[in-house]
Amino acid sequence: MTTETPSEYNDLETLPTAALLAGMNQLDQTVPLAVQKVLPQVEALVEATVARLRAGGRLFYIGAGTSGRLGVVDASECPPTFGVAPGLVIGIMAGGDGAIRTAVEGAEDNPTQAWADMQAFGANAQDVLVGIAASGRTPYVIGGLQAARAAGLATGCVVCNAGSAVAAACEFPVEIVTGPEFITGSTRLKAGTAQKLVLNMLTTATFVRLGHVKGNKMVDMKLSNDKLVDRGQRMLMDELGIAQPEAADLLRQHGSVRAALATRQT
Repeated sequence: MTTETPSEYNDLETLPTAALLAGMNQLDQTVPLAVQKVLPQVEALVEATVARLRAGGRLFYIGAGTSGRLGVVDASECPPTFGVAPGLVIGIMAGGDGAIRTAVEGAEDNPTQAWADMQAFGANAQDVLVGIAASGRTPYVIGGLQAARAAGLATGCVVCNAGSAVAAACEFPVEIVTGPEFITGSTRLKAGTAQKLVLNMLTTATFVRLGHVKGNKMVDMKLSNDKLVDRGQRMLMDELGIAQPEAADLLRQHGSVRAALATRQT
C-alpha cells in the first residue's frame, strides 16, 4: 500500500517550523493532480448516484476514522447547502456517532457491522452506498459494500491505494493513488484531502444535476442564519436587478430564494 510507504521526508523532529510547513505544502500540491487522473471514475460514480436519487433512493457513506468523519461531514452539509431532506445523504461511521469525536478502537475490524448500521435507516435496493477507506482494506467498509451489493444497492468507494479489497467489493470504485504521507501512514493528510475533494465533487455534481443549483447559485439553501439570509438577498438582487430592501421583503414573503425567483420570473 503506497499510503503506508515510508515518508519521503525524514528527521522531522530536527526541522524548523518553516521547513515542516514547506514540506507538507509541497506534498499537498500533488493531491489535485492525483484526483485529476481519476475524474472518469468520479464521473461514473456521480452518474450512478444521480440515477438512484432521481428514482427516489438515498446516498449512504460508510467509513472509519478520518474517512468516516469525512463522510459524516459531507452528508451533514448537503441539507443546508442544497435544501435537501436531512435523510437523503447519510453518513455512518464505525463505532457510531460518538466515534466522530473519540476513536472507538477496533470498531473498523467488524465486517458485518456496517450493514447492520445501515438497517437502522432501512437501506434498500433503491439506494447508493459509497465506502470511504484510505487504505482500501477496512473490514467494516468491505463487509458493508459486499452486503449492500448483494442486496441490490449501487456501490462505490473512495480509496487511496490501487487494487484494494474495498475497490474490488464495489461497482464504481474511485482509486486516488496519493502516495506516501509526510508522516508515514498518517492518511488524514494527503489521502484525507483527496477524499474530501472527491466527496465535494460527488455531492456537488449530483445536486447540480438534480436541479438544486441555478446558474452558480444555491437557490435551495436553508436561510438558517444572518449570513445566509444576506447571501439570499444578494442572489435576488443579482438575478432580478432589485435593491436590498425589496430583496429582503421577497425573502420574508416566500421563505426561499427559489420561491422568490419563481414569483418574478413567471
